[in-house]
Amino acid sequence: MSTKITRRTACKLIAGTLPALKLGAAQHEPSPGIEIERGPFVGTRAALSNYEIPEWFRDAKFGIWAHWGPQSAVEDGDWYARNIYMQGSEQNLYHCETYGHPSKFGYKDTIPLWKAEQFDPAYLIGLYKKAGAKYFMSMGVHHDNFDMWNSTYQSWNAANMGPKKDIVGMWAHAARDAGLRFAVSEHLWVSYKWFSVSHGHDATGPYAGVPYDGADPEYKSLYGDSDQIWSNSLDWSETGIPLWWKRHWYMRIKDLVDRYQPDLLYTDGPLPFEDYGLNLIARLYNLSAKKSGGKTEAVYTCKRMEDAEQGVAVLDVERGVVNDIWPRPWQTDTCIGQWHYKRGQEYKTPKTVIDMLVDIVSRNGNLMLNFPLPARGTLDLEELSVLAEITKWMSVNSEAIHASRPWKIYGEGPAPTAAASGAAFNEEKRKDLTAADVRFTTKGDTLYAVVMGWPEYQTVIRPLATDTSLRVGKIQNVELLGFDGKLDWSQDNSGLRVMMPAQKPCDYAIAFKVTGAIAG
Repeated sequence: MSTKITRRTACKLIAGTLPALKLGAAQHEPSPGIEIERGPFVGTRAALSNYEIPEWFRDAKFGIWAHWGPQSAVEDGDWYARNIYMQGSEQNLYHCETYGHPSKFGYKDTIPLWKAEQFDPAYLIGLYKKAGAKYFMSMGVHHDNFDMWNSTYQSWNAANMGPKKDIVGMWAHAARDAGLRFAVSEHLWVSYKWFSVSHGHDATGPYAGVPYDGADPEYKSLYGDSDQIWSNSLDWSETGIPLWWKRHWYMRIKDLVDRYQPDLLYTDGPLPFEDYGLNLIARLYNLSAKKSGGKTEAVYTCKRMEDAEQGVAVLDVERGVVNDIWPRPWQTDTCIGQWHYKRGQEYKTPKTVIDMLVDIVSRNGNLMLNFPLPARGTLDLEELSVLAEITKWMSVNSEAIHASRPWKIYGEGPAPTAAASGAAFNEEKRKDLTAADVRFTTKGDTLYAVVMGWPEYQTVIRPLATDTSLRVGKIQNVELLGFDGKLDWSQDNSGLRVMMPAQKPCDYAIAFKVTGAIAG
């Protein structure tokens, strides 16, 4: 096939900012520079529609993420690398007051402040495993264009500067040593637009018209080389992103996949750049099949519904919960605070986290929960407290979570469901669940009815009545996880009635193990 190289791309190749274009495998080559690992898949939607989500992901239910990188250096929250170039924003004002104007002291100058001097991935992974996490995700590269591994195509990386450590590699080693599946996130595709604000300047004030440091050609390998500045409203589409960046994205993330062969690759947004994205997924899946005796064990998540519906990927819903049981497994990604560490941040309570976990699992989903690390690389005391409460709850109730499957309905109760199918960013509209709310999971012939609070006297689980359309069987036994005694219970046409014991087995939600209810 012929490959058309634009004048702009040719200039970049001559300048050495991109590796030379090279044709990939002959089996499918729709775009220049794509290299395919031979295996069950080629990079087409038709081929990838045959992808089956592996059982380990369906069983895992709970993962923990370290959304951590050089933007954590200043410990001032999300999108620091972009917002310091947004005149008048809180982070811009803080940056100017603390470090100076971004025309003189920009994002590049904050990177040496990120030292990770107390980073101990094995210790952290041990805490996460005790809390019930079955997979762990490292940041790979955020929108700031800084790679968290010893990158082939980006000199701005954690092995070269900042902590001078291969952060992704260290996380991968620790996670796999502990028996956890390893995941990695990429947010790079939109960096071409996201970081374009660094090429601008103040509109008013003493520095009006003075270019920010991102406009200096010396630093274009960090700040990018976009022709347009997307400032007031960031366009999350591919419109305006040139071919050379798409190909560069592919080579960077291919390098990440080839080096670490993650069990899960997460993209922050839709599947990027069609042919490039599809071929990257095919490569991920084929590498996994090669390592796993011919069966693909890898997972790719993205945030566009169409990709998940076609079988190409697993749907990830950022900070949200879907409105019902979904036929295909899916994932919520959320955080106990902000994505990047912020000093003084108020975190989600343990109850809020546990409510979300149970609710998500009852709807055939997984929860990926971020604990943002401070610059030093250790959890703060409040984060440790939240994690300890999750650990205590899981030590009693994990049987109702791990390797479970949804029932006929996800649950019942007065709490409102998600606002819309697959709605992202709806978690703030949710209220804490109460003892009037129940969520269901199953494991084989066992039904778990998780009551989302402690009833004062008795609980009545109405969907387990003898005469409902759910075709509930005659219940043989009811146990309360964490309670060793016998329960006083009965089943009639009003539901399953259980008298509560004198002492709670755990805080937050309680799980009843019900035998005989699953009748077909």
